[in-house]
Amino acid sequence: MASVAGVQVGRLSFWARMTIGISAFIVFGFAQFALRGFVPVARVPLVFHLHALAMLGWLALLCTQSVLAGRGAGLAFHRRLGWASVAMLPLIVVLASLTCLAGLRTGIFPPFFTPAHFLALVHVRTAIFAGLVAVAIARRREADWHKRLMIGSTILIMEPALGRVLPMPFIMPWGEWLVVAIQLGVAMLVVGHDRRTLGRVHPATTAAILSIVLSHVLIELLALAPWWIDFAARFTA
Repeated sequence: MASVAGVQVGRLSFWARMTIGISAFIVFGFAQFALRGFVPVARVPLVFHLHALAMLGWLALLCTQSVLAGRGAGLAFHRRLGWASVAMLPLIVVLASLTCLAGLRTGIFPPFFTPAHFLALVHVRTAIFAGLVAVAIARRREADWHKRLMIGSTILIMEPALGRVLPMPFIMPWGEWLVVAIQLGVAMLVVGHDRRTLGRVHPATTAAILSIVLSHVLIELLALAPWWIDFAARFTA
């Protein structure tokens, strides 16, 4: 019995596997893009590097938290460490915005995006990501809501990594919708887990899926709005 208990304690939970898997994919997406020489490392503004470090720190914290949450002895530390995310979240939002604006001013952004689309892409995604995380933190005592919203926020930030893995220049304007399909495919893993363990789809899972879809719809609508196009032009080199 003791050996069986040890195996159960050592096994990663579904939520930890999801978090680590998505985080590893995001790191892979950016790493392979840089290794292929598509990133002018010496030429990009400092804020690009600060944003990258902040996101790496966020993913590392997320993975650590997901592992700790599945272990009774680490649960107390998980809760204390969770306050680091409260401090990191506004920093990530500010750095994402500054990086986007710096990219527009220097012309360092994907050539298959218009300035309006790129400005909407970064700010809408970041706002919804921050909103999901904020609600997850507010509902941290409700583990069923907390972990599903955190996974939803992590699926949302898969988008820039997918943009670096998929052959986006060759599949636009359908590339964004392929990204949506992949994100929803990952979200379906949570739906399947809900059905197996709860017999139904949890409301938090539904909220996360709707947030992913909403982010893409808002991005596409903003990118076509004349007033947003004029607004984006103010930041463009």
